[in-house]
Amino acid sequence: MSETARADLHIAADRNALWNALTDADTIARYMYGTRVTTDWREGSPIVYQGEWEGAAYEDKGTILEIIPGERLVTSYYSPLSGKPDEPQSYQTVSYQLADDGDGTVVTITQDGCADRGEAERMSANWAATLESLRAVVEEV
Repeated sequence: MSETARADLHIAADRNALWNALTDADTIARYMYGTRVTTDWREGSPIVYQGEWEGAAYEDKGTILEIIPGERLVTSYYSPLSGKPDEPQSYQTVSYQLADDGDGTVVTITQDGCADRGEAERMSANWAATLESLRAVVEEV
């Protein structure tokens, strides 16, 4: 049985600003460790993540499964660094959800298909760090 990673964070910005940060390639690179994202942001379209991790180049990929501007983005996700073969059961689902929260927005990220609790905890910590970086980029004045 697979596990799900989860991280959420309140960010002092409206959903439109956060949606832009989640879908603008230059902004993504600023909070996601230099990763370059390529897609046309349409349901069913491919999405590719390119960058460098610990000195090694990578190219991860997936498909946009659902896109509701200002609310929700869901993608499939596969990384060759996982060591798993590139086949359907090796893909995970990553969801970004935006919800109004007083003077800002709560951003929730989930990633399903983690092999075990340990992997889910590591991915949750990675997503929490990404959200902190996102907050720093979006809230900068």
